[in-house]
Amino acid sequence: MPLLKSLPRWFGTAAVGALLLLAGPVRAEEAKPVRIAVVEDRTGPLEAYAKQMETGFRLGLEYATKGTMTVAGRKIEVIEKDSQGKPDVGRNLLAEAYGDDGADLAIGGTSSAVALAMLPVAQDNKKLLIVEPAVADSITGAKWNRYIFRTARNSSQDAIANALAIGKPDTVIATLAQDYAFGRDGVAAFRAALPATGARLVHEEYAPPATTDFTAPAQRLFDALAKEKGRKIIFVIWAGGGNPLAALKALAPERLGIEISTGGNILPALAAYKAFPGLEGATYYYYAIPKNPANDWLVAEHEKRFHAPPDFFTCGGMSAAMAVVTALEKTHGSTDTEALIAAMEGMAFPTPKGEMVFRAQDHQALQAMYAFRIKVDPALAWAVPELTREISLHDMAVPIQNGR
Repeated sequence: MPLLKSLPRWFGTAAVGALLLLAGPVRAEEAKPVRIAVVEDRTGPLEAYAKQMETGFRLGLEYATKGTMTVAGRKIEVIEKDSQGKPDVGRNLLAEAYGDDGADLAIGGTSSAVALAMLPVAQDNKKLLIVEPAVADSITGAKWNRYIFRTARNSSQDAIANALAIGKPDTVIATLAQDYAFGRDGVAAFRAALPATGARLVHEEYAPPATTDFTAPAQRLFDALAKEKGRKIIFVIWAGGGNPLAALKALAPERLGIEISTGGNILPALAAYKAFPGLEGATYYYYAIPKNPANDWLVAEHEKRFHAPPDFFTCGGMSAAMAVVTALEKTHGSTDTEALIAAMEGMAFPTPKGEMVFRAQDHQALQAMYAFRIKVDPALAWAVPELTREISLHDMAVPIQNGR
């Protein structure tokens, strides 16, 4: 815009953003399509997560724009790219999207490792990356930069919610987690959240993400808990391949008075939870829990189109889309990065989980979580996480970890 070119150099970026917010709707001759790159692990062990997210993102754009795929007079175009679960591929594809494809902003990644590799690319290109569904705390913590927003919950939100769900005095807990950023950040956050509940963490066990034989780590977990008194729980943080829940169940932990706990998961993974009636934990989403117009629409439309309910990351994709549309409405269609940052810091926006809020300090979306107890319904292929308590965004003191 000519006006911006004429501003003196000392004019701050925040003031530029404010000016753009006041500039009014984009003129017709300037109304190029908004180009959004979606960089997800469409092949590899997290393929199901990525495809759910992409489905939810497109449904979210449809819902938020009332079917027009237009916001503030600008059509929305989506560019999909497959990062294959490889950090170097994700990094290169995001650079390609910003550069060669002219993407105005991007959504991704699935794996925390891939998302972390993409963060500097957003900073180098001075364009936004909205992280969905990767959860490692370091994404909006130690590795964060101001061009990163995240609609996905982070490891601390998972951990605090699960600590509130299972942590009680006279309870001792050991953890089993994947040995990479997702698992290690998850345990670190869980460790920090647990003392306030009166429970104690007595052992941490890590295994490679591709582990299929859990006998050795399970034995170390059993040995650690055998020495303790009180209620004994193994809390599992796992994603993608492998089935640690089935492996632990096969070793009959109940003979040692040990219970199993874990967070929520996608519907196919919830099939394994049927072996654990009464299991307690906390989840990010289950389609039957939230009661609001966006979730009602998502459930009805997803069942109509795909003959199945929406899943964990379908909700996440829709939330990311609704954040994008809300931001573009606030900027009157401007995709100027500074205008978007000014609009999104502190921004509340609707989602299938209810209202989320981007915290200004680290751009993490604060959101509700759901404590549950597993119920087995013979009519369903998966176990049902039955709501025991909604944990509101105000109930969780999510730490700010980026030093701001």
